[in-house]
Amino acid sequence: MGAARTSVRRRRAVPWLVLGLWIAVLALASPFASKLSDVQRDRAVDYLPASADSTQVAKIQERLPGGEATEMVVVYHRDGGLTAADRATAADQVKRIAGAHQLTGEPRGVPSRDGTTLMYPVASTEPGTDEKARDALVNDVRDIATSADGLTVDVGGEGALATDASEVYNSLDGPLLYTTAAVVALLLILIYRSPFLWLVPLAVAGIADYLSMGVAYGLNQGFGTSVSGQSSGIMTILVFGAGTDYALLLVSRYREELRRVERPYDAMAAALRGCGPAVLASSGTVAAGLLCLLAADLNSSRGMGPLGTVGVLCALVAMMTLLPAVLVLLGRRVFWPLVPRYGSTPKVRRSLFAAMGSSAGRRPLTVLAGGAVLLGALALGTLNLPGSLKQEDTFTSKPDAVAAMETLARAYPERGTQPITVITPTDRADTTLAAARDTQGVDNAERGRSGDGWTEISVIAASAPQSAGETATIEALREGLDGSYVGGPSAEQLDLKDTNARDRMIVVPLVLLSVLLILIALLRSIVAPLILVAAVVAVWGAALGIGGLVFGPVFGFEGTDPGLGLLSFVFLVALGVDYGIFLMHRMREESLKGVDPVTAALTALRTTGGVIASAGLVLAATFAVLTNMPLVPLVELGFVIAVGVLLDTFLVRTYLVTSASVALRRRVWWPGRLSKEPRPAVPPKEPEPAAASAH
Repeated sequence: MGAARTSVRRRRAVPWLVLGLWIAVLALASPFASKLSDVQRDRAVDYLPASADSTQVAKIQERLPGGEATEMVVVYHRDGGLTAADRATAADQVKRIAGAHQLTGEPRGVPSRDGTTLMYPVASTEPGTDEKARDALVNDVRDIATSADGLTVDVGGEGALATDASEVYNSLDGPLLYTTAAVVALLLILIYRSPFLWLVPLAVAGIADYLSMGVAYGLNQGFGTSVSGQSSGIMTILVFGAGTDYALLLVSRYREELRRVERPYDAMAAALRGCGPAVLASSGTVAAGLLCLLAADLNSSRGMGPLGTVGVLCALVAMMTLLPAVLVLLGRRVFWPLVPRYGSTPKVRRSLFAAMGSSAGRRPLTVLAGGAVLLGALALGTLNLPGSLKQEDTFTSKPDAVAAMETLARAYPERGTQPITVITPTDRADTTLAAARDTQGVDNAERGRSGDGWTEISVIAASAPQSAGETATIEALREGLDGSYVGGPSAEQLDLKDTNARDRMIVVPLVLLSVLLILIALLRSIVAPLILVAAVVAVWGAALGIGGLVFGPVFGFEGTDPGLGLLSFVFLVALGVDYGIFLMHRMREESLKGVDPVTAALTALRTTGGVIASAGLVLAATFAVLTNMPLVPLVELGFVIAVGVLLDTFLVRTYLVTSASVALRRRVWWPGRLSKEPRPAVPPKEPEPAAASAH
């Protein structure tokens, strides 16, 4: 009797204890979570490759007198040609800018040959490395340089582009969080068909997101982990997307157990035992895949690894501790009006996934061949992907900086309009300056600041920015100027492209190996993990191919972000394997019961298909939120991942993986013990009659 009372008290105390621990954790994390935005950085150096020339230029510029320069171009334009009054207005405004701010030199106007445009390069070290001060400087210059009476004035250049990008990233946090939460809430209402149940996982996901912000800030302060607008936005997406997936799996299993077990506490314990290993392995593959980004040379990719991992692990901990505690405390009534009664049997319906399983079971090889051909055909769309994205094409709208660059490109097609920065040792500055002026493709070169043993030289190319001619000039400068670093906006884009290609060669094999090892440990098989990994790689190729078919023709994008291939691969492989784990883990459970392989595969699909579909829809919808953001790289990444998750959910998991499992039968579990045919039971020998033995 005493033991029974102790058990009842434990059932009542544990959920409250978990709730109390979470309140304490949130109280500790709260002061740090609110500071995450203060350490968010979106400078060029935060996105550049760690070892690239352009990164070294940016770092050395920070140590020069005045720190890193903010470079702008004030562009005056009139379609019919500039008048004398226009030139006077331009001169007066630039004089006011010089009077209001400490410029690195006296701005000189450069007229275009057709007489329609006049540009004034303007640079200031006034803000140093302070992003807020830089933005204030750019906006003040824009306030002074105003359009009037048909004269258009735009402020462009690297500093203005950085300010426009920073404003976009700073504006993402609120809309991204609210839109993601709204999308998840809508889908949960449709999935659960309950006026209350959807609130619980959504609230827990919000708490997990808040905790992840505090942990991310701690990583930044303790280990110097970089935090950018992109990485913090992706972290929020992962918390809600992956967290809701884990919640869907747990709640589905909990609902099953409530029909078999009387007490909610015991039903939840059984649900955690049943789906816990799959959820742990699922989060483990995502975390392992994202941590492989630490091997990337690109700062933005390397910083995204830890933050993405933090988001996934915070979601895991919240959904495996706080969510069960809250559900147990609320009891069965949280499922109203579809309350799972103890001892009841759910209505048996002919589900879509049962029908899919039947077709896959009848002709598995035909289904496999058809799916492979379809994915291969879609992957051919990658041949239609546009070239590398230029700086001015990174916005879905047209901010002032982009408008200025477009005007410059039309008015000065014969020359460069943004400087190539050369950093050289001061004792070799004169030699480097002379060599730079003699380099083919260079229009002009001027000596700049000196300090800390380095001198800055500003080079203007004879070709337009980010053209083949300017690229050749940058490469010629790097080859001819020994001991010097060549940077600037165009050099940064070139380094981004080269480094992303290098990172793919290193990170992709690491991701595949780490995910494969986790799957082998979970499934006790080599064949099944190879099938799952091959499937997600095929999905990645097909999703990228669909992107190639729509980015240019439909969305009108002028280029593809150089990091799209790597980031989409990491996310699709790590997240896509989740659903394979859910399916294969249930298949293994059924096989351990002694069920034949075909029945085990079809039962797993029938029982988990609905959950996988719901989870896939939620995850795809959360990443689809990125397609509404004003930056092309985020739109492209969100689109490819959303499409890939949908392909994975409704084609690969339901048809192809199930068909492969049916076709291979027990061989899918090779070399584990489930791959061996069970030995037929040997009937016990009947004892000989006593009379016969006596005889």
